[in-house]
Amino acid sequence: MPRQNPVMDMTTLSALAEPNRMSIVELLRDGPLTVGEIADRLSLRQPQASKHLKILSDNGIVEVKAEANRRIYRLRPEPFLTLESWVESFRHVMQDRFDNLEEYLRKLQNKEKSEL
Repeated sequence: MPRQNPVMDMTTLSALAEPNRMSIVELLRDGPLTVGEIADRLSLRQPQASKHLKILSDNGIVEVKAEANRRIYRLRPEPFLTLESWVESFRHVMQDRFDNLEEYLRKLQNKEKSEL
């Protein structure tokens, strides 16, 4: 049965490619934060942080919860599970290639020994 390869949403990778957004994701890995906390920790102006958070939110990477006058952001697990599955599909391909290379090298070594 052929192995199913997961489809990676390129908008996720595109959103994560921007350094400030990647830094935000790395901060949120440790738990939810407000816009102000994110801006302070990354030395960004709050409007800049908000702009990056909106892009991350629009791409399904973070979710926001309003509490009184604060907006608290947290990572959504789904895009990272998809990313993990996508990377894992390459791991299988690479392992198959390494196995084939190992077998080829073994045959070469055996051939050299038999020619001696």
